[in-house]
Amino acid sequence: MNTNKHIAIIGAGLSGLSLAYFLSKKNLSVTILEASSRLGGRIQTIQGNLQTPLELGATWFSDMHPHMLALIEELELKKYPQFSKGTSLFETKSFEPPQKFFVPESESPSYRLAGGTQNLINTLASKIDANSIKLNTKVIAIKQEEDYLLVQTENQQEITANKVIVCIPPQLVATQIKFTPELPDSITSLLPTVQTWMAGSIKFTLEYSSPFWREKGYSGMLYSHAGIITEMYDHTNFEENKFGFTGFLNGGASSYTAEVRKEYVLRQLGNLLGNEALNPVAYFDKVWTDEFILSENQIILRPHQNNGHPYLQQGYMNNSLFLCSTETSGEFPGYMEGAVYAAKSIADKI
Repeated sequence: MNTNKHIAIIGAGLSGLSLAYFLSKKNLSVTILEASSRLGGRIQTIQGNLQTPLELGATWFSDMHPHMLALIEELELKKYPQFSKGTSLFETKSFEPPQKFFVPESESPSYRLAGGTQNLINTLASKIDANSIKLNTKVIAIKQEEDYLLVQTENQQEITANKVIVCIPPQLVATQIKFTPELPDSITSLLPTVQTWMAGSIKFTLEYSSPFWREKGYSGMLYSHAGIITEMYDHTNFEENKFGFTGFLNGGASSYTAEVRKEYVLRQLGNLLGNEALNPVAYFDKVWTDEFILSENQIILRPHQNNGHPYLQQGYMNNSLFLCSTETSGEFPGYMEGAVYAAKSIADKI
């Protein structure tokens, strides 16, 4: 194989696919190696029983995120503001009625993507040669040869490339990939201490046949210190003909089964929004602690710990190896904007 212009990208989340898209516009050959069976990484939109797009992963972005907005516009996707009109609820204690508050419509709202955030992933993938994307292909080693890098996978494939871009959370880079020769101590000791965004989060979604909360004057926005739901938002689709909620559960809920989590969610919402909340068409949740997000316990003492660290933005193995994920970004690390910015930065370097 001619390795002069071949690039291997490890990870098919937003940063990996954005990078592949940016490089494809420069007519550079890429191979994308993804350990899991799906595209998207921490973006995951599923379809409800009524075909409502339901977000189990990254959902929102804003006018403060120019690279994300530019990519969406370039791909001709549609954004729309997060619904917030009406009465919102804040539960401070389980034995007190919820406080009611109103969120004025913002000139700079949070946005969602029409069709779900997965629409961004699928559109990016459609712009890349399908044969270049390898799912169920976990990279376990990267070895430096004389004038190229050798990438070895768990299913015993070997890929040669003159540049390798690792687009997975830094903590996974530390625990799952063996480098020969070893990377410098400075980056090796840093990688396990970089917070993986969304790791440990529990996202839930509910689908309903009608927006009963809107009809009662509620926004669907809930914040709680008292129940299993810690925050929740209206999840009506762009066309406003599919309805639901999405939000986050408290961290302790990971010790329950999905059935028990659902039971507690519906009990909390029934008390707050009435009996209509007790009969969703569908309930889904996801605990973000699988092998594609975390391995071993994170060494995390503070939010965004070491995200955007300068060592994460350097080249290694004679400038043949780079890291590229939302955690490596110098701008908005942890957000979708960070993933796109990191990809744009690496594409410009190459």
